[in-house]
Amino acid sequence: MKLVVVESPAKAKTINKYLGSDYQVLASYGHIRDLPSKDGSVKPDDNFAMAWQVSDGASPRITELKKAVKKADKLILATDPDREGEAISWHLVEVLSEQNLLKGIETERVVFNEVTKSAILKAMDQPRQLDTDLVDAYLARRGLDYLVGFGISPILWRKLPGAKSAGRVQSVALRLIVEREAEIERFISDEFWDVDGAFTTKDGKSLSARLTHLNHTKLTKLSLGNEAAAHEAVAQVKQADWRVKDVKTKRVQRHPAPPFTTSTLQQEASRKLGFSATRTMQIAQKLYEGLNVGAEVTGLITYMRTDGVQMSMEAVHALRGQIQDQYGADYLPEKPRFYKSKAANSQEAHEAIRPTNFKRTPAQMRAYLDNDQFRLYDLIWKRAMASQFASAQLDQTAIELASQDDAHAMRATGSVIVFDGFLNLYFESRDDGADGDDKDVILPKVTSGDAITLNEATTEQHFTQPPPRYTDASLVKELEAKGIGRPSTYASILQLLEKRGYVSKDRNRFFTEHRGRLTSSFLERFFDRYVEYDFTAELENKLDQVSDGKMPYQSLLAEFWKDFKAALDQTSELTITDVIDHLDQDLEQVFFTPNENGEIVRVCQKCSTGRLGLKLGKFGAFIGCSNYPECSYTRQINQNDNEDGADLDEKLLGKNNADTEIYLRKGPYGFYVQAGALDEKKPKRTSLPKGKAPAEVDLDYALGLLALPREVGAHPETSDIIEASIGRFGPYLKYQGKFTSLPKDEDVLMIGINRSVSILAEAAKKAGRPLGDHPEGGVVELKKGRFGPYIEHNKLRAPVPRGTEMETITLEMGLEWLAKKAAAPVKKKAAKKKAATKKKATKKKAAAKKATAKKATAKKAAKKASAS
Repeated sequence: MKLVVVESPAKAKTINKYLGSDYQVLASYGHIRDLPSKDGSVKPDDNFAMAWQVSDGASPRITELKKAVKKADKLILATDPDREGEAISWHLVEVLSEQNLLKGIETERVVFNEVTKSAILKAMDQPRQLDTDLVDAYLARRGLDYLVGFGISPILWRKLPGAKSAGRVQSVALRLIVEREAEIERFISDEFWDVDGAFTTKDGKSLSARLTHLNHTKLTKLSLGNEAAAHEAVAQVKQADWRVKDVKTKRVQRHPAPPFTTSTLQQEASRKLGFSATRTMQIAQKLYEGLNVGAEVTGLITYMRTDGVQMSMEAVHALRGQIQDQYGADYLPEKPRFYKSKAANSQEAHEAIRPTNFKRTPAQMRAYLDNDQFRLYDLIWKRAMASQFASAQLDQTAIELASQDDAHAMRATGSVIVFDGFLNLYFESRDDGADGDDKDVILPKVTSGDAITLNEATTEQHFTQPPPRYTDASLVKELEAKGIGRPSTYASILQLLEKRGYVSKDRNRFFTEHRGRLTSSFLERFFDRYVEYDFTAELENKLDQVSDGKMPYQSLLAEFWKDFKAALDQTSELTITDVIDHLDQDLEQVFFTPNENGEIVRVCQKCSTGRLGLKLGKFGAFIGCSNYPECSYTRQINQNDNEDGADLDEKLLGKNNADTEIYLRKGPYGFYVQAGALDEKKPKRTSLPKGKAPAEVDLDYALGLLALPREVGAHPETSDIIEASIGRFGPYLKYQGKFTSLPKDEDVLMIGINRSVSILAEAAKKAGRPLGDHPEGGVVELKKGRFGPYIEHNKLRAPVPRGTEMETITLEMGLEWLAKKAAAPVKKKAAKKKAATKKKATKKKAAAKKATAKKATAKKAAKKASAS
């Protein structure tokens, strides 16, 4: 018997269907060992030896694997085809070898990029040994992460109460978010104006153009800085006679983007679908490991942790054939396209993320996937397909207009799609602030020298905007561009920053929390080298050298530890007072608001003599007076200087149309908005949604909450009304008397009918799905009940065996379980009847015994009374 070990049970079940009875496929459930969270797990004085410990919950898995390997004549390690997969296999071999369980057993390593029958069977025919370079790369990264995390985190706990942890990549990602927040706070908005002209050509066509030159001077963005300057420009424009000075048209090509890598998938799923990096990877994992698609259980996409942008020639040929068949020869370029990654530190050992079979179109897969799975598969399929499409062709036109004396000039631009090419299928989204292409505006035909009539000149006011806060997409893009960390770890890092309370998310954007700001400032002050972007990127280069076999991992750790140990020793001498003084100085602009003269005043408003400053308490940072304990003034660090502690508990936001006061208040269960006086007996109240910062609540938002429930619209299939509101357990949708919780990132006040219908459909699918028709008539359904999933047909219910993935359940499996259940009830009923009869007889016997005893007692009492 051959024992095959993979990471997940879902993957094990899929592969088990492809291999014969000579194979047993088991799951390790990820890593079975890790470094324990205590001193001495990595030993610098012993050439960085590592003391491993069995992970929590892994013992039953190891026991199962030990029993299986004793019966096997070959061990096949089939974990994921990357560094972590290699490490999981290495740990398995180490644990089994320590107990002499692999003596006489052949051990092989196989890798595959997709969970399909052909790929699995091909991998089994091409085994290899464990890749020691990849294992060393894992040991180097795990060792570094431990040294940094367990080196800095205890210092944080002691010197900065409220801080949670630090990490090699985590802390650098936090610094990016904090620095962007500081940029936004420092930003001073400038006013500027545009002047547009509405013209009519000699053929009577309309043309809109924007002023670019005034009085022989080229205008910059801020040249017209106020309304007066804009109106003066309009007056001069109206006085001029205009003509067409020049017309330029050029044919340009726009080329498709390469298929997805881990990073670009996370970015595009964030922009287009609103998914967090974590959510994207969770769904992609299921698509990779295998889902029931009717006739079979198979993986729908290739391995989703990859830096590579290339596809195998076999996949390219299949893709080009699909383009030819589905879209025609015009959309197929003469030669295949080949891509190379532009990202820093990219390793292109694996294929890009693509469908395992391009003939499985999103439309065909729709019936087998839930809503989010479908949306992500649709995105992956279209991006991969578009990567081999013909380029789009556009005509870009610029029309230059000038006054007769050439003192003033205006410009009109537009582009027209001549051939849509890949745009027929897919258009790549952009981050906020990214330069976009000209809108597809069709301009009228004009000729140089034509006179043109100005009908109207208008002004429009604008203000410069600060850089946007990071989203999952833009932060992942920035990390990758700087060569910081690996895309496969970004999702867990961003999730950890939220979990630690360093950042929060609102409408998919990262906001810095004060705990995060304090932690980042501490690290920049005392561990500046280790949160520098260049240092972290250079460390990634050295880690890549380890994985290439060019540097022993012990050498890298020794080089890092030498300087890092000195920094730890130096910081350990610091007192909490030293830390407070530095942070108070570094973050003065954050914690204190300048007065009208731009000066920061720190005089205590309560005692008038004390100086306000940063203090650290048991539960974190706050602002306090230097005259403590004589002066007890304190405030939260997110309050303004002129506020006192009471303002955190209630705030008047304004009045509604009925002149009713609207308050933001803090109760025992959190913040809420209220309509009506504070002493009113039964005022209208609505809780703030989880994650909504009280500082961001204004009158309009409060009125929206108080107006809940709101009618979203009629369901397109039933015409029944869908409502949105907030209840005891958070925001929800109400439809046909049933309640469905809204996902975390959805806004109860903004959600529309299309998204609501999608959420309801997804919830219904999770609750169950039809498996197919029963041979005797009727539909066999998979449902989810109070005690777990079950199969139902004509009121007969059969429980789904524990541990079975719902996505893998087929009609055949359901029929088998129903048949077993149908055979069992007769026996169960007889046994139940027998037990009931026995229970009744026992009860009757006990009652008779009790009556006899009672009778005997009464007889005895009567006899005694008669004797006396």
